[in-house]
Amino acid sequence: MNRSKYVLSLFFTVFVLSGCVTSQSCGEDGDVRLFRTPTEYMVNNGIKNYEDGNYTVAMSILQGLVENKAATKGEKVLAYKYLAFIHCVSPSESRDVREKMCRESFKKAFDLNPNFSLSQAEAGHPVWGPVFSSVRNKLSK
Repeated sequence: MNRSKYVLSLFFTVFVLSGCVTSQSCGEDGDVRLFRTPTEYMVNNGIKNYEDGNYTVAMSILQGLVENKAATKGEKVLAYKYLAFIHCVSPSESRDVREKMCRESFKKAFDLNPNFSLSQAEAGHPVWGPVFSSVRNKLSK
């Protein structure tokens, strides 16, 4: 390998690896995700923890996000959506508490975005789907 190709290869490797360090966003599978803001990182980290079943960690991150003044309205709506999902399925709360907290999180999402909606699959979920529909119907009256 000639010297210029070696230098270029070395530069590219350092560039890619520095993306992991500076953005704190390398996935376990080695992919590099670049986040524009710390709150975008929080959203993605909260959702990843939710998807991994780490509900306590996800809830903490997402709650911190909705309290963060730098978070956008869209980021907060997304955080409230996942907080609602977590509350609806939380085994550490009674059924009444779960439903109340789930309902409140969906309502906060609607307060920020009256056009808030769930995907068809999410809206059809047997646990939070009926709670979401109930909140949406109540607010549309």
